[in-house]
Amino acid sequence: MPVMPDHWIRRKSLESRMIEPFVEEQKRDGVISYGLSSYGYDARCSDQFKIFTNVDSAVVDPKNFNPSSFVDRTGPVCIIPPNSFALTHTVEYFRIPRDVLVVCLGKSTYARCGIIVNVTPLEPEWEGQVTIEISNTTPLPAKIYAGEGICQFLFLQGESPCEVSYADKAGKYMGQRGVSLPRM
Repeated sequence: MPVMPDHWIRRKSLESRMIEPFVEEQKRDGVISYGLSSYGYDARCSDQFKIFTNVDSAVVDPKNFNPSSFVDRTGPVCIIPPNSFALTHTVEYFRIPRDVLVVCLGKSTYARCGIIVNVTPLEPEWEGQVTIEISNTTPLPAKIYAGEGICQFLFLQGESPCEVSYADKAGKYMGQRGVSLPRM
């Protein structure tokens, strides 16, 4: 399963709208970089955040998730409390080809500050804005910048298309826009 290079990502994005909006080169002047890189695409985080709070002493249950566990914030920055996390989504909308699996890694600028980004793999033929979990592992508040790079997506092309794609299974997170909370 090779990692696909910049020219492949560019071609797929321009021909079949794999990434929209698509930034053809890395932007980095005074911002945390985003856009096309050598073997990946650095996505931006939106200005919409759901910050985890425990004011109601709720139990986190993925089978019965209580949305009141979050406080919504919109703006150019998000402050994540110590030892907590926030959800956001990518500015970009992704359409994954049937023979591709996409994995995501956090940006080193944030990782070096104790801020960890988690995204599950984007399965073949999944599409939508990606919900991103951002963990602040430090004992201090952490600042996240909207409209700037938050993570890098790596595109792995399979030897052949899969038999059953995410679209074939009518996956529950298909076509999501904005932050999607856990669903059963």
